[in-house]
Amino acid sequence: MSTAETIDKASSRTTDAPPLLVRREDAVTVLTLNRPAARNALAECLLDALTAAFADLHDDAETKTIVLTGAPPAFCAGHDLREMTEARAQADGGRAYFETIFAKCSAVMQAIVACPKPVIAAVDGIATAAGCQLVATCDLAVAGAGARFATPGVNIGLFCSTPMVALTRNVAPKHAMEMLLTGEMADATRAEAIGLVNRVVPEGQAFEAAMTLARLIADKSPLTVKTGKEAFYRQREMPLADAYAYTAQVMTENMLARDAEEGIGAFLEKRKPVWTGK
Repeated sequence: MSTAETIDKASSRTTDAPPLLVRREDAVTVLTLNRPAARNALAECLLDALTAAFADLHDDAETKTIVLTGAPPAFCAGHDLREMTEARAQADGGRAYFETIFAKCSAVMQAIVACPKPVIAAVDGIATAAGCQLVATCDLAVAGAGARFATPGVNIGLFCSTPMVALTRNVAPKHAMEMLLTGEMADATRAEAIGLVNRVVPEGQAFEAAMTLARLIADKSPLTVKTGKEAFYRQREMPLADAYAYTAQVMTENMLARDAEEGIGAFLEKRKPVWTGK
């Protein structure tokens, strides 16, 4: 599996620690945003590392689920504003860099959705701006009681337009608009209430709770999970009749799969299924 770059472009210095840590625990791969001094801000090097990691994991047969977390004290503070400010010194005022960084961030978010393995965010500390976007993009999210969420760009004259894409696909429009227009922090309880996270656990326990959820899902048929995740996101963008036509076809193909035959047989015979991923 490829490793992240070791150049911290935000501070223009070489570091020993890569901006993204990747490790596997059985069938779960853990991705840790590893720029703690910068509150795990999404510098270009970290976006590149995430892009490489999700490319590697897409077809990794050993990985069934993915947990995305941040090195304490934060989950992710969003884009690296120091790096972005430095880009203003370029001849074009930073336009080319800004276009590149937002395109790279959007590509990471789309890679998470396109990944056939469920991605679970484990959030302790702050998740703001593009960090909140990361949480909203993940398939599931677990938050520690002390976690806080915001899209605060409006406070500094930069509306969180790209985070808005993920946010509006997770929470009701008025809740999303309130976060985007006020820039105020939402605590973990509020985030759960509006559907930004699945559950809240005691502070400091988000990672273990996410791992428990990841292991539970990893025990299912990988083919079925892959089929279901893809269908979930595709049907959501369709008109009602098209969604039913599409998902009926998906279920027909799923029923013909060996894992469906095995799973139904195991249920009827009251035994544990043996998945082949076919």
